[in-house]
Amino acid sequence: MPTSASSEDDRQRDVGALEEIDAVRTALLRAVSHDLRTPLASIKAMISGLRDPTVMWTPAQVAEALLTVDEETDRLNRLVGNLLDASRLQIGPLAVDLHTAMLGDVATAALQSLDSGADQVEVCIGPDTPAVRCDPTLLERSVANIVANAIRHSPPGTPVRIESGAFGEQVHLRIVDHGPGIAASERPRVLAPFQRLGDQHTGDGVGLGLSIAQGFVDAMAGTFTLDDTPGGGLTVTISLPRALEDAA
Repeated sequence: MPTSASSEDDRQRDVGALEEIDAVRTALLRAVSHDLRTPLASIKAMISGLRDPTVMWTPAQVAEALLTVDEETDRLNRLVGNLLDASRLQIGPLAVDLHTAMLGDVATAALQSLDSGADQVEVCIGPDTPAVRCDPTLLERSVANIVANAIRHSPPGTPVRIESGAFGEQVHLRIVDHGPGIAASERPRVLAPFQRLGDQHTGDGVGLGLSIAQGFVDAMAGTFTLDDTPGGGLTVTISLPRALEDAA
């Protein structure tokens, strides 16, 4: 029979788990209230204006309004995608489909998925970089989130760099920026779901980008680290095992 002490431990664990779920739900609702309403409000305003028969729009104004709707729809789609990814991480272990993949192919697909800013990224992944064992879809989403974060915080005219390196049985993929960086003391908080440095709303998907990337990399049995970029900035390193055939 379980002792009263073990029953109390189980009860405390259950209470802790419920408190954590409640904290995530509260943070989610707080984030959604701003980050989802903002693009919806912009889309609604533009569409209502275009449909108003009392307003005479010039072709240039119509083009600008449609561009706003297009951009805000992309933003909304990105937000919803990140929320769905976060939900997958919260409800339990991910279904991970491991394959052999080339980091250059994953980086290219990640950049193609970005709404904007891909032209600000330098890809420095040599053809001799070993293949890795990963879930290519999860890795692509991780890289896209990290790169989007790096672009957003980089000074104008300063490119983000994606590079690679092999170290024994591990292959590293590094996303390097020269933005303000993140202090070591702040990194655990930044990696928590629904958190942003300074709690500022930036349209990055309710503060989920780095958190989702870390969760996906962890699910693939990789490692995810944040370091200072020499000269200033942040370097995110994803370490994954070499593909079996390359290791052999």
